[in-house]
Amino acid sequence: MARKINGGIYPTMITPYKRSGEIDFDNVRKLVDWYIEKGCSGIFAVCQSSEMVYLSLKERVALAEAVVDQANGRINVVASGHCGNSIEEQAKEMDEISKTGVDAFVLVSNRFDYHNDGDDVFIENAERLFDKANKDISLGIYECPYPYKRLLSPRIIDWIKENPRFKFIKDTCCDPVALKYRGEALAGTECLLFNANEQTALYSLQNGGSGYSGIMANFHPDLLVWLYENYKTNPEKAEKLSNILSMMAFTENPAYPCTAKYYLGFEGFRMETLARSSDEKRLTPYQKYTVEQMYALNNDLRKAFLED
Repeated sequence: MARKINGGIYPTMITPYKRSGEIDFDNVRKLVDWYIEKGCSGIFAVCQSSEMVYLSLKERVALAEAVVDQANGRINVVASGHCGNSIEEQAKEMDEISKTGVDAFVLVSNRFDYHNDGDDVFIENAERLFDKANKDISLGIYECPYPYKRLLSPRIIDWIKENPRFKFIKDTCCDPVALKYRGEALAGTECLLFNANEQTALYSLQNGGSGYSGIMANFHPDLLVWLYENYKTNPEKAEKLSNILSMMAFTENPAYPCTAKYYLGFEGFRMETLARSSDEKRLTPYQKYTVEQMYALNNDLRKAFLED
């Protein structure tokens, strides 16, 4: 029986590599423990931050399996790896990753509407997949920006509400108006809305969102956990923290995920900054300097917010 998906902070997990280019599973396991120690409610594995389109299906399955095994029921694990073009490829991905024991398989919205032809095409392709693949696994859906961002229309939101298998939406709209609509539309359902945009994370929580699932949870998950747990009881302080986090969210680019791997070195990880989706050379001295500034500011914020 599928486990309940809890609200909270779900880092979009990066994939550590050895210098040889192979996945560094020792650091994968350490990263899972670090997320748990920081108070996260879940992990979104095998996603764009994981560089899923640069991983073979075998690697995607192995990565999901390692995260599930290390989490060992202590935290929700959802995973995508939904990269295929044909329905047959997608069904295989869904079945193989579902077997690892993830709590939900997260679909990628643009895989159902490659050319942005409209909601009819989206729904038809999605339902074709559902007929071919695992019918028991809980589902999520992710507005992945690659190869293009296919946002969920109000009609698609209504279609999701009508399917009880959907438990998780990773929202990348970055639009306060849409976030408010979606939060209200999903109220009373078991489908939870997780915002990927740190600048609007607090706003979405205030308007029906259930948590945050994004890049910045690789840099300061504990601060985001504080925001999630305290925004109702301490709104003024939450607003102050949100304003600072919002500005820090611009630091991760343009060399992400190399920037996150460099940052994690300050958190005690011995991790290569190697990536498949970004040239390591883009991690310039300037990029490193701004990441170092973020680490120092994170520590100041921890003293101000977490040690009261």
